Amino acid sequence: MTEYAVVDPATGRTVREYPLISDEELDSVVGTADAAYRQWGRVTSAAERAAVVRRVSELHRERRDELAEIIVREMGKPLEQALGEVDFSADIYLYYADHAEEFLADEPISLADGSGSAFIRRSPVGVLLGIMPWNFPYYQVARFAGPNVVIGNSILLKHAPQCPESSAAIEQIFRDALAPEGVYTNIYASNDQAATLIADRRLQGVSLTGSERAGAAVAEIAGRNLKKVVLELGGSDPFIVLSADNLDEVVEGAVAARMDNNGQSCNAAKRFIVIDELYEQFEQKFVDRMRGITPTDPHKADAELGPLSSSAAASNIEDQLERAADQGAQVLTRGEPSGTFVSPAVLTDVTPSMDAFNEEFFGPVAQLYRVSSEEEAVELANATDFGLGSYVFTTDPEQAERVADQLEAGMVWINTVLGDAAELPFGGVKKSGFGRELGRLGAEEFVNKKMIRIAGTTPAGS
Repeated sequence: MTEYAVVDPATGRTVREYPLISDEELDSVVGTADAAYRQWGRVTSAAERAAVVRRVSELHRERRDELAEIIVREMGKPLEQALGEVDFSADIYLYYADHAEEFLADEPISLADGSGSAFIRRSPVGVLLGIMPWNFPYYQVARFAGPNVVIGNSILLKHAPQCPESSAAIEQIFRDALAPEGVYTNIYASNDQAATLIADRRLQGVSLTGSERAGAAVAEIAGRNLKKVVLELGGSDPFIVLSADNLDEVVEGAVAARMDNNGQSCNAAKRFIVIDELYEQFEQKFVDRMRGITPTDPHKADAELGPLSSSAAASNIEDQLERAADQGAQVLTRGEPSGTFVSPAVLTDVTPSMDAFNEEFFGPVAQLYRVSSEEEAVELANATDFGLGSYVFTTDPEQAERVADQLEAGMVWINTVLGDAAELPFGGVKKSGFGRELGRLGAEEFVNKKMIRIAGTTPAGS
């Protein structure tokens, strides 16, 4: 049976199909990964592991054009954005290579009685499973694999079924970087096989980026089997505008934050909450700008919006828009869809009783809300089950921090968008998941923080 296939969303053409791994092959792969960990994580030094990961970074840069072309073909990402994703992935691997020894250094503990010494020693835990989504085929893998390979864990990577070519390319990069067999393995596994794998005693943890439904399913299986799990799920990020010196710049930031990756980003701005005195100007400028964006061939250098990732993704967005309109939302702009090419849409008058108020729109759809105060803006921003990212635009620094403190989100961006970096932790709260990736915190999830206490002479008079 074939589940994995490259289907070019721009043309609908099936480029290549890939067979599922057999149960016998999967069992062998797990055994190889477990054996690899026992050498890679327990014998090799952090510096040796860092050297391999540094070479992984270099190979991403050397194969930049080839890698970018693959994901344009797999999921329709505009070419310039695809190139940017490859670059960012290379940055992430390099970051963890550069900081490997620092992040794994012993951490001394100050003892109350002053007798002897104690410290925390960080060590790997074993074989990990990564279940990755299609929207950022390289970046999502880098932020999971980068820190964990440096730590000494071994990786089994189950990518999205529509990303088999990019997942194979990543595995080849690790091989060419001279990672030992079993340290990083791509598997074309079914969901049922993944469930069996999570229950395998040789597997020590799971990281999933995906939908709320997938996260709940994986967390349930992991919980039954007492496995550590990190989840990065959906988002309905608020973009709050309270004041502005240059509203045009704020609008450009809003459009960029909504349209990145064809609107298919978990931490994209999706709900635009604007103070009353700026609302009408913001609405006019924002709608005009969104209306002027036309879906086009993702290979074009100036492509701002390509196709959605699949016909199913396009159908889902159209269904959400139809239900929103039927339930009373006002549609300020919306183009006619053409296959997987979906024009930007902007909604207003969305109320809590509507599906649109509670759903995540994974595509080029924005919702506008008018508020009369900072307090109302915060209340509306938090009126969601999600809590991934958030954006605050204001000319008042004290207000910015005050609002940031009140937002129920894992990340807050103040007066900036698209500012992700390898050193900045990424993750959310509520139904957006738990755990962190990137930054130092990304190297703290799947690690044994082992306490070691060494006896000493008890001080005189104690």
